[in-house]
Amino acid sequence: MSEVAEALTLWRGTAARLVKDRENAVYAAVLPGGPAALRLHRRGYQSADAIRSELVWTEGLAAAGLPVPRPVRSLNGGLVEELPNGRLASAVEWVAGQPLGAAGRPFEGRPETQARFFHRIGALLAEIHAATDALTLPDGFTRPAWDADGLLGPEPLWGQFWANPALSETESGLLREVRKVAAGRLAAFAPDADYGLIHADLMRENILIDGETIRLIDFDDSGFGFRLYDLGTLMLQNLDEPAYPDLLAAACEGYGSRRPLDAAQVPFFVLLRCLASCGWAVPRLPPGPGLRAYATRALRQARAYLDGNP
Repeated sequence: MSEVAEALTLWRGTAARLVKDRENAVYAAVLPGGPAALRLHRRGYQSADAIRSELVWTEGLAAAGLPVPRPVRSLNGGLVEELPNGRLASAVEWVAGQPLGAAGRPFEGRPETQARFFHRIGALLAEIHAATDALTLPDGFTRPAWDADGLLGPEPLWGQFWANPALSETESGLLREVRKVAAGRLAAFAPDADYGLIHADLMRENILIDGETIRLIDFDDSGFGFRLYDLGTLMLQNLDEPAYPDLLAAACEGYGSRRPLDAAQVPFFVLLRCLASCGWAVPRLPPGPGLRAYATRALRQARAYLDGNP
């Protein structure tokens, strides 16, 4: 019996179609309660306790009325199940909508429409952060930490970005330099920072648009971190958009309409996400243009930051 067939039996599902195979293998499944996303988790990436904690969090957000996937418990009542071969599986309700966009493709539509969506996404982020702070997390709740060490420490969560093999020795030195400078700034910023659970991976494909409704999916990389990191991640794929300044301003205005925000700090967190992504790409992409693209973006942002023009 295949992995997905074994997982389907645990949720009494009747059909499944592969829709994404990246960090996790995600299947569009038919479960007794309706359509769902059945996830077979990447081996060794998140523990069962960490996945269970992710789903406890999103279950709480969904119960508070936030537009995030609601977990679907297995026949045993569990949020996470282990397959006979040791792979972990979970399921969430299917979320309707189309991705905000795709990586590397210019946005479609008028800039004013784009800015309107970014304003609303910023406001939604603030609402999620506020609702999260109102939750009581259970004992044993565990998620990775996107803190100073997780972003800029000797072993960042997504790897040593300065060791990306697409970098020359000189370029690696530049990223080591910006890491040192950024670590100093983050150390000064951290004591008074808004810190808590964050999505941490607000890529375009994780923001679904359904008419006028905006929904967030894929909390697989969520953890404890600086709230501004969510805004930095939101802006990452839009650095080359002609309307980028307006999109950034709109997202910050939307967030600031719901929760205190120092918008001047957001470009710094865009840099931090560029650096993290430069490390993320190393074990996932072969040597070549794709891997180099992540390095190039990190270098561009690093130079701008060190030149005082983030």
